Amino acid sequence: MKINQTVLEEFILVGFSVYPHAQTFLFVVFFCLYLPTLTGNLAIMGLTWVDRRLHTPMYLFLSALSFSETCYTLTIIPKMLADLLVKYRSISVIGCGLQMSSFLGLGGTNCFILTLMGYDRFLAICNPLRYPLLMTNMACGKLVVSAWVAGFFISVTETGMIFRGSFCHPNLVKHFFCHMRAVVRLSCLDSKFTEFIVTAISVSGLIGTFLLIILTYVFILSTVLRIPSAEGKQKAFSTCASHLTVVIIHFGFASIVYLKPEASGGDDTLIAIPYTVITPFLSPLIFTLRNKDMKNAFRKVLGKTNSLNK
Repeated sequence: MKINQTVLEEFILVGFSVYPHAQTFLFVVFFCLYLPTLTGNLAIMGLTWVDRRLHTPMYLFLSALSFSETCYTLTIIPKMLADLLVKYRSISVIGCGLQMSSFLGLGGTNCFILTLMGYDRFLAICNPLRYPLLMTNMACGKLVVSAWVAGFFISVTETGMIFRGSFCHPNLVKHFFCHMRAVVRLSCLDSKFTEFIVTAISVSGLIGTFLLIILTYVFILSTVLRIPSAEGKQKAFSTCASHLTVVIIHFGFASIVYLKPEASGGDDTLIAIPYTVITPFLSPLIFTLRNKDMKNAFRKVLGKTNSLNK
């Protein structure tokens, strides 16, 4: 039975304090990764907004993903950067709950939107004649809203389970943000059972969405292989390459965290860096560098800007 069941008002985020000599270096690295992440996502949203040629479901889904990832990184990275520069890394219990709920909700939303992007490509390639009727901009908007509702329904459920009781001393969260596993272990209730349930919910959502994406690509692949011309096959594959690359990175890094056995060891703080910092950094780069429409829209905006300056 846990002791010291006093009412806690704040947690201390241990974070990178275990690496005191590397904190300035880590701040520079994370800041240099976060700035292009934020810029890239804002650029995708801005280009989709101003260029009418990008007002299609494919790019509306991409814009929705960029908005979700922008919010996702805002929930943890600014706080993490600030904590690297100070010695007292505290966060209130309420603030911790809000951060956890937002992080889990936005992470789940990202998974659902990536699944919807796969479904969009499935309809475009496997049902091209019905695609304009099935995937309208209105339908796209409704699906995005559904992704947000589903993501935050799961996150509120998990956060409610974790924060339903009191927390015991010491109030040290062994992470750089309010990660659910790190916080639930401080609960005065049966933390092992709660940790198992919330982890099972997250893993089920992660594996479920990933399997749906894989299923859509099985149908896409079978359709593409029946295309007679090599040019047609290449065009079909090129529309899916960026999405599939991001899916592999996103779910690959997330699975390292959520599917890692508790007894396997390793620093959870370092293990979390890929899916909290690196994945959001790579995502806008992949979607913009491998997309001709985005490049053309960017050149068009630059051309207008240069003409106005002259």
